[in-house]
Order: sequence, then structure tokens, then C-alpha cells
Amino acid sequence: MKSLINSLSSVKLAIFLLIIITSASILGTWIPQQRGPAEYAAKYGQIAKMLIRFQFTDLYHSLWYKAFLLLFALNTLVCTLTRISSKWKRAFNPSLERDKQRLLDLKIHENFEKKGTLDSVKTAAARALAEKRFRIKESSRENRVSLLGRKKVLGIFGSDIVHLGLLIILLGGIISGKSERQMLNITEGQTVAIPGADFQLRLDKFETDYYANGMVKDWRSHLTVLEAGQPQLTKIVEVNHPLSHQGYRFYQSSYGINWEDPLLEIKVKKKSDPAFSDTKALKIGQEKQLTDSDIKIKTIRFVPDFVLNENNVVATRSLQPNNPAVLLEGWQNEEKIFSGWVFAKYPEFEQMHTVKESDLTFRFIDIHAASYSGIQMSQDPGTNLIWIGCTFMMLGLFIAFYWPLSEIRIALEAKPEHIEITAGGLSPKYTEAFQATFNKIIATLRNSS
Repeated sequence: MKSLINSLSSVKLAIFLLIIITSASILGTWIPQQRGPAEYAAKYGQIAKMLIRFQFTDLYHSLWYKAFLLLFALNTLVCTLTRISSKWKRAFNPSLERDKQRLLDLKIHENFEKKGTLDSVKTAAARALAEKRFRIKESSRENRVSLLGRKKVLGIFGSDIVHLGLLIILLGGIISGKSERQMLNITEGQTVAIPGADFQLRLDKFETDYYANGMVKDWRSHLTVLEAGQPQLTKIVEVNHPLSHQGYRFYQSSYGINWEDPLLEIKVKKKSDPAFSDTKALKIGQEKQLTDSDIKIKTIRFVPDFVLNENNVVATRSLQPNNPAVLLEGWQNEEKIFSGWVFAKYPEFEQMHTVKESDLTFRFIDIHAASYSGIQMSQDPGTNLIWIGCTFMMLGLFIAFYWPLSEIRIALEAKPEHIEITAGGLSPKYTEAFQATFNKIIATLRNSS
């Protein structure tokens, strides 16, 4: 049992767990969370399946990540509990007796003799400590008096307050892991209902700023909160500048193009009549009849970046319009007479399979698709706990580094013709300042009458 406790309270284990948790959290920041498989496949290719399988795409809800958090919490708790008893005793019930040699073994010490009675020297020593704002405890036995002067006793518990803050943050993180998180892809002018809430969110305007080299500099979404159809709050949301309302937070996460419902322009020509031209604008699944013809064309499928995958199946390489293509079908009197892919950038690669001979050729001339703003919505009940934990951590670090315990022990022993004084001081930080204070107390005691 003792060896298990020692292992769980190990500093090496804490460092190892911190490295694992920090590394995983960095990956969780780098890899977009809780997106669709198609988006991961488009962005990461072959490794997308591995990322999804090992839950790197939903890291903060994964069992293995929670297990490391719980183990780190257990390590912190055991480490604190195994030390708190001795610290409590040291803070509130310290041993006052110290033999002469133990005081002389301290780095800061003095040993000298002084004329006078034990009571008068004790009074002088207590006064010297009190002048420097030391709180004093004393014990007496036979011809010996021990004085303990201490300042900033709370400094003993600095690391424990940090540990408490960590535990509160971990608890908040575990609760946050159960929070409601959802991606909202909103186009300009669109209003979406917030699940579980009595308000809606409208995207009034979406802006993208670019660097000179074409890289994205910033995204800005002008969002309005609506209650019963009436605007209640409007805010420009940017990365790291979320909108908060009724316990929900809305973060600027991404942007993209809504390829689910594009408007596709198809130009139809006739080989036998170069003057003939008929342009149709169609949605996916829509069909339109050609001018002066009994033939109808229908758009079946659209991909923004056409590629054949390893299984020779049509897929999209990315969500950018690098190689847009549309699958068309032609119908005549309820009979399909042709079908095939038409490419916007490479019209010569038209792959049309005909059942009946056709005089028609097709050009994919334009795409009209609305941009959307990717807004991550979260309702996070653990946020307040995390802020409380951070406050405790900052308080603990302040106490540990700027409020260290300082103590001076003075042992007085009555000899036949004098009082032997042995003093020792201890301060883990600011030793030069403490040495100066110690020297002043000793000088005051030497010169007292």
C-alpha cells in the first residue's frame, strides 16, 4: 500500500502525465474537433481514418484523454494529502524545542553570551522579534527558554493551494467534457434556432481579411441574437472574441463555401448548329427542358475538387473549387439518353455516356455558392469552475513565490554567570533580505540592557 501511495504521489508521474496531456491538448487545438468525416478526409487524406479511430477528432470526450486527466487528478490529490498533515502541524502546532547543535547547523545562525537574567534576556529577544513583525511562541523548562518567531505562515500552503486549483480546473474540465458543443454553418442573412434555447442567431455579414500573400488574416461574423423575432444583442465575433448569451458561447471557428446547395450554370451547344446556345441554371437534383427541344437535363451530383479515390469512386479532394465537376443526365420522353461528368476547368475531359446518339455538347461555365461562417456553439457548465481553479492557482503561486515562510528560533540557556544565546534562521527565499533582518535582531539583542 505504501509503495502504491509513493508511486501515485511521484513528481515523475506528474511530469509524465503533464507532458501527455499537454501534447494531446496541442493536437486537439491543431485538429478541428467534431467535424464530419468528409471534411477530415478532404483535409488529412489517408490519416483521417486513424485520427477518427483514436478519437483525435473528438479528443476532449475521448476515454483515454479523460483517463489521463483522472490519473493526474489522483496524483495531485494523493501528493497533497500525504503532505498536508505534516504541513498543518508545522503551521499550527510547531515544535518549539531545538537543541543547540541543530540551530548551529542552519545556514544563518549566531551563538554568543550575554549578562542578565533569563527573564530579562527573554523579554529583550521577544521585543526584538516583535519589532520586525514576527509572531512569537515560547516554551520554558528548567533553566532554558525557546522562542520561535515566524512571519507569513500561510506560505507553507502555497503549493497545496496550487494543487487545489488544479483539481478544481480538472473537475471543471471533466464537466465541460459533457457540455453541449455544436458547429453552426450559417450563411449571410440566415437565422438558425439554437437547440435547447429560446433564442435564434442571425448572421448579418461575414468578412474575411487576407495577408498580402493570400493567407487568411482574420474572419469576422456580425451576429445578432433574436428573441421572439426581435433583436436583443449584436456583436462582431472574431477568433478569441466570442459572443456570450444565456450561458451559451459562440466562437468564430472557420469559414467555407456551402457546396450542399450551389447554383450551377450549364451551357448547351449543338454540333450541327454553332449559333445555338442555351444556358440553364440548376440546383442539385433539378431538371430543366432545353429550348426548342423535348430533351431535359438534370444535375445529379456536384463535387468541388473532383478526384477518383483508391476504389475508383468519385470523391472530392478538398472543399476548395480546384476541379469543380457536375454529373449530368439527359432525359427524353422518360428515357435516359445520356449521363456523364462535365468539368468547369477542363471541358475537353467531358465524360458523357450516351444511350442514343446526341447532337449536344455541354460546358460547365459557373458556380454560385454562398459562403458560410463556421460558428462553434458551446454551453459549458464547467467554465466557472475553471475560472475559480485558475484563481486558486494564481493565489497559490503568489503565496509560494512572494509570501514565503520566515522563522527565527532563539534558544536561551542560563549559565552560572551569563545567558548563552543560540539563534538560527530559515527562509526559503529572499535570503539576503532575511539575513539583514536576522542580523538586526541579533544586534538589537546584543545591545539590549
